[in-house]
Amino acid sequence: MIAEWRPKGADYAAALAAAAPQRVGVVTSVVGLGLEVSGLDCALGDLVTVGENPCLDAEVVAALEGSVRCMPLGRLAGVAAGDPVRAKGGAVLVPTGRGLFGRVLDGLGRPIDGKGPLLSGPRVPIDNEAPNAMKRARIDTALQTGVRVLDTMTTLGKGQRMGLFAGSGVGKSSLLSMIARGTDAEVSVIALVGERGREVREFLEDDLGAAGLARSVVVVATSDEPALMRMRAAFTATRIAESFRDQGQDVVLMMDSLTRVAMAQREIGLSAGEPPATRGYPPSTFSILARLLERAGTAETGSVTGIYTVLVDGDDHNEPIADAARSILDGHVVLDRKLAVTGHFPSVDVLGSVSRVASKVNARPNLDAAATLRRVLAARKGAQDLIDVGAYQAGTNPLVDAALNHEHEVSAFLQQPMDESTAHSESWQRLGYLTSILGAAA
Repeated sequence: MIAEWRPKGADYAAALAAAAPQRVGVVTSVVGLGLEVSGLDCALGDLVTVGENPCLDAEVVAALEGSVRCMPLGRLAGVAAGDPVRAKGGAVLVPTGRGLFGRVLDGLGRPIDGKGPLLSGPRVPIDNEAPNAMKRARIDTALQTGVRVLDTMTTLGKGQRMGLFAGSGVGKSSLLSMIARGTDAEVSVIALVGERGREVREFLEDDLGAAGLARSVVVVATSDEPALMRMRAAFTATRIAESFRDQGQDVVLMMDSLTRVAMAQREIGLSAGEPPATRGYPPSTFSILARLLERAGTAETGSVTGIYTVLVDGDDHNEPIADAARSILDGHVVLDRKLAVTGHFPSVDVLGSVSRVASKVNARPNLDAAATLRRVLAARKGAQDLIDVGAYQAGTNPLVDAALNHEHEVSAFLQQPMDESTAHSESWQRLGYLTSILGAAA
């Protein structure tokens, strides 16, 4: 009698799994941006495949009695009621490691830059818990950005979460590219969420450049991609940044824009049946923002400094997403359209911007110098109406006189060409010289 051969160990388990009957669900309806599936036992966040040859990946976003609602990770064209649906199983994994440097990935962590497959490296689940609040290291070290106005007037600390608030076309992406080139962080992770497809190559080749890209990882989900892909891009970039932090490195995570992440979640939530609340945003939008932003920051070792652009609706800085983000972040930089149209770049409104950790990472002389410049700028702003109509009399206010007499020096310090990067120490030296002139004049 010939003994029957059977695979052993892991091979045997895999053979059993392959031989086991697989439960198949069915698409019952396709409405709007999502689809409803019956006949599968799935939980929120599970992946399923729809149809056959080719298959469409989708994620479960709502569980109902006897059915689940799914959002696609691709285009719904061709999907019809009655199509088979199979549970994919397993956690969504994100690539990590130094092999990602200089690469451009999509929202699922797949390369889209035409440079071939990713080098083999560890993959980690996309979901992760924020660091324990009691185990986070305190922020006590300044982060160099290479942008004078940021390094001195709104100093960032390693592990801080900062928002760049502005309307469209005011220079948010350009400022991000300056930070990516000038930062002293070891790693830069850049997420372009909801960007125009035309702007992606322009940002990579013109703004970021070869030198900036060489130590960066870029995750892209353009505006025409499904809402779930745009949402995934934000969490994929965050998970990649966390993986470098886990190795004890200091990482800068730049996301453009947080508003488009919120808009993607609005599409997902409304398609899943959530009620619209503030300006049409369902309640889950605000909890998603908190969950995403809290994952950045310091841990026991390493740090993720998060810089998130917030596209304010109609230049209204109190609209719901801007207001919610400002309440979670550790500071905000306001970009002013009035400055931008006059050619003042970066168009940072110094008086409207604040860093909540500046006092913890700067020495007292530096803080005093920044405060002096703020007082001069505030005095000039308060007298601007009189200056415009020619009614201001010299000698009325020494601070205003100092601002007017040294207007060129102040503007030269606050403005900076895109291709110029200033070392942290040099920025403070220049501010010290400027305030000594202003102080003497005042």
